[in-house]
Amino acid sequence: QVQLVQSGGGLVQAGGSLRLSCTFSGRIFSSYVMGWFRQAPEKEREFVAAIRRGSREPDYADSVKGRFTMSRDNDKKTVSLEMNSLKPEDTANYYCAAGVSVYSDPRHWNFWGQGTQVTVSS
Repeated sequence: QVQLVQSGGGLVQAGGSLRLSCTFSGRIFSSYVMGWFRQAPEKEREFVAAIRRGSREPDYADSVKGRFTMSRDNDKKTVSLEMNSLKPEDTANYYCAAGVSVYSDPRHWNFWGQGTQVTVSS
């Protein structure tokens, strides 16, 4: 089975930056679409970013476009999310995900990391 292990997160002031990482455990990492989601308390899990194989550019939610950058390294079997110009509205538990296609609905993704908390203070 595929396993995803996350690292990063923490507490940061508004306007600051954080970097999240996710390590893929499995044989064929390059065959999966990778994504990031976030979920605030008592709210729905929402799409943040996703990246396909090859040289395709990542897809981003409008709320993070221009501030967050997602990347993947197929040799190291890792993905990352660089978060800049953070806002209090970005506060949430962030999840790494793997799937077969890019969906905004988290229910269509197959595997999930354990989650990591990002808190942005004003």
